[in-house]
Amino acid sequence: MNKQPLRCRVQVVLPIEKPYDYLLPYGTDGAQIALEPGQVVMVPVGRRVLPGVVWDGDADENVPLKKLKEIVSVSEVPPLREELRKFVEWVANYTLSPQGSVLKMALSVPQALEDQVGQKLYRLSGDALSKEGEREKTRLTSARQKVIDVVTNSGGWTSADLAREAGVSSSVVKGLEKLGMIESYFEAPDFFFPAPVSDAVGPELSPDQKAAADDLVSRVQGRSFSTVVLDGVTGSGKTEVYFEAIEAALREGRQALVLLPEIALSSQWLDRFKQRFGVAPAEWHSDLTPALRRKTWRAVASGKAPVVVGARSALMLPYSDLGLIIVDEEHEGSFKQEDGVYYHARDMAVVRAKGCGCPIVLASATPALETMVNVQSGRYERLILPGRHGGAGMPDVELIDLRFDKPERLQSGPGWLSQALRGAIRQTLEAGEQAMLFLNRRGYAPLTLCRTCGHRLQCPHCTAWLVEHRRFRRLQCHHCGFSAALPETCPSCGAEDSLVPCGPGVERIVEEAKLLFPEANVALMASDTMTSPAATKEMVDRIQNREVNLLVGTQVVAKGYHFPYLTLVGVVDADLGLFGGDLRAAERTFQLLHQVAGRAGRAEHKGRVLLQTSDPKHPVMQTLKEGDRDKFLEIEAETRARGNLPPFGRLAAVIVSGPDESELDNFCAGLARSIPQFDGAQILGPAPAPLALLRGKFRRRFLIMSKKTIAPQGIARNWLSQLKAPSRIKVVVDVDPYSFL
Repeated sequence: MNKQPLRCRVQVVLPIEKPYDYLLPYGTDGAQIALEPGQVVMVPVGRRVLPGVVWDGDADENVPLKKLKEIVSVSEVPPLREELRKFVEWVANYTLSPQGSVLKMALSVPQALEDQVGQKLYRLSGDALSKEGEREKTRLTSARQKVIDVVTNSGGWTSADLAREAGVSSSVVKGLEKLGMIESYFEAPDFFFPAPVSDAVGPELSPDQKAAADDLVSRVQGRSFSTVVLDGVTGSGKTEVYFEAIEAALREGRQALVLLPEIALSSQWLDRFKQRFGVAPAEWHSDLTPALRRKTWRAVASGKAPVVVGARSALMLPYSDLGLIIVDEEHEGSFKQEDGVYYHARDMAVVRAKGCGCPIVLASATPALETMVNVQSGRYERLILPGRHGGAGMPDVELIDLRFDKPERLQSGPGWLSQALRGAIRQTLEAGEQAMLFLNRRGYAPLTLCRTCGHRLQCPHCTAWLVEHRRFRRLQCHHCGFSAALPETCPSCGAEDSLVPCGPGVERIVEEAKLLFPEANVALMASDTMTSPAATKEMVDRIQNREVNLLVGTQVVAKGYHFPYLTLVGVVDADLGLFGGDLRAAERTFQLLHQVAGRAGRAEHKGRVLLQTSDPKHPVMQTLKEGDRDKFLEIEAETRARGNLPPFGRLAAVIVSGPDESELDNFCAGLARSIPQFDGAQILGPAPAPLALLRGKFRRRFLIMSKKTIAPQGIARNWLSQLKAPSRIKVVVDVDPYSFL
């Protein structure tokens, strides 16, 4: 009697809910190859061959064999651990996303799944590591030094990949080989990152830092799950504290992951890591070259990337043995992903740490309200760093009431800096110190209108005004990326020279600063100008070297930078972002301004912060002035609790979009008619989204509001299954929404 061919379940990286059944592949001996859950395979799906993972559970033996296809090949990469497979299932269930879409985030580099063949590879030579080699390195050209830097930080490069990663020609690689600084060897690539020094001596810690560090180290050594909030004022040395925990993880032979809100902007953090551990960590973010992305993924999976620092997507990598997770600046909104799979990396990191059986540290000077409520309920523990490192004091915060100290008009147009702020800048510059002006608005002006007919220049694809970027003589939409030249005449009435900018952006503040302080070295730091890690590092170096003494910036300047001579921070419009109906508007404004204020006076020079506001009695302004963060959180918690809003209630947004407004509204009307009645929950809507047109798609929103004890996922799943959306209409569920655009 012939045996039935063996079959297994494979989760494919497609937006599908559950695994498909496949036949196990056959070996050269004609027998089927046994596969274990977690192994990465290539499988046929229609006319394509796609990656997938052998999934847990038994295949359906009732499916006819003729309907099953055979697995094409098995990848040599390490199998995905059970911990990661369960994490994928949990994230999919929580976010109401297809399981295959979540798995795709873990298998995000298809090229890394391909089998590696023997190749000629390069590494740092023994001669380069000698004293003579060290002296020789000081005489290298900049191009050759770039190659040396790459092979010093990681090994296992082909000539083409090494040249591409260093940004040089292949002749530079050959020249270094002739010089004896790098050497070649022939084998299958085994990419790795040099192990950080696990017994490096860090800076001397204060008693508070030492106590917090010892606590974290004991948790890492205990190899068990716990969530710890590292709550320290700006400049308290939180990074050095969790560096001790990273060192402990390395001594345990386990990997460590550090999530940063914007890794591409964190050159200072990377420099501090190198100084502390002797080598660079593995980085994971969107600016990596394809070659380094492929190599890093394999190094992480094989355990040859001891420390990974990355953006939120680094959470989904297939770590071989994760022993510690750090979420730095845990309050940051950029940890929330709002396309594809909607998830918050901070919250999902807690779930992953639990699955890995390791501690997770949430570090911030302004923890999210949700985080602090978890501390109060006992779910999270808290370690406090109450003072700045080295004895530096917190800056004095003053409010400038714009109703009375109105900025004077300039010859070129309106002014935006009050007399008090102008005077403080002048005093700071005369003292040989640095000042910073903060405005969280890119470009030159947020709105351009015609003074003849009143026409406003709007994006043709979004419900948003076009922002003028005077440096490029362009108008740009910051939501979809649409860009157009600044027109010479009004598109509506044809009037010439009638288009005028309204309101300030940072470029306009730079213009005013140069006019008022012609002797100052003014620089702009915004996401438009900090387009790469290299550009960011260059700017940071200029500020640290005091080549810049008046910095103008957006929120990128609030990302934990340490500038010892920066003693004055002026916030041009402290009220910006405070209003608009967003439930987190006050919290976000407080966090951002508190972080910006924390850039001032971080060394021996006393800091000063001036906030320009038209509403000085607002609780955010008053608590910032008093330096009383806990009082703000108490006020915010009372406000949220009264409205049964997170973290005291649950929310899920349902965003429905499509290219035809009439078809969209008809579908939404059907959804509204099918809204079920729930005890302890309600569904509001439909209503036009604040951005009712985005990237050419019309948008409507529903909002599910429920008690904290009722999960909105079940409500959304049951309700939305009653009505099938037409092919041109997309329905997205955002559980625990962070943004309400």
